[in-house]
Amino acid sequence: MRKGAGAREAGGVTPDLEADLKRAIRTIPDYPSKGVRFRDLTTLWKDGELSRRATEALADYCKEKVVDKIVGIEARGFIVGAPIADRMGVGFIPARKAGKLPHEKVGAEYELEYGKQGLEIHSDAIREGERVIIVDDLLATGGTSRAAKDLVEKLGGRVVGLAFVAELTFLGGRGKLAGYEVRSLARYDEKE
Repeated sequence: MRKGAGAREAGGVTPDLEADLKRAIRTIPDYPSKGVRFRDLTTLWKDGELSRRATEALADYCKEKVVDKIVGIEARGFIVGAPIADRMGVGFIPARKAGKLPHEKVGAEYELEYGKQGLEIHSDAIREGERVIIVDDLLATGGTSRAAKDLVEKLGGRVVGLAFVAELTFLGGRGKLAGYEVRSLARYDEKE
């Protein structure tokens, strides 16, 4: 049995995988501002075996949904989403910060604690009725993920799920995604 293997739950999540991810993901106190506990996934990605296990678990979830496209949110969602799309043999769509895409695009705004930010995808990236999963590294307040969901739906795509490596449950991001299935591999409560 390989390191960290255990009984699989739906979507490839195992208790061992969650524990291994939490050990690997670095917590940086007071970054980017006092009182914030930043979850740094670069320490996960430098571990090739664990990174592969996380990617496979999220790809298993996506395969359950039978999807046409994976949308990855800039920038860390590209790191997570592109390998999933590759494993599945489906298209990868980057959801970029406003002003970064060169062709016709659709946009959506979302709130940050210090203002508004825009997210865009090319207007020809998703066709009517295509099944899409939105992927990012971390679910916090849910604003960015909701903006990505709105973009997919503006183009006629059907969001069949959202997938994350980690989730800060105490920030209530799932609430902004009510009515949509959300999968995360490692969940943090406020005390962790």
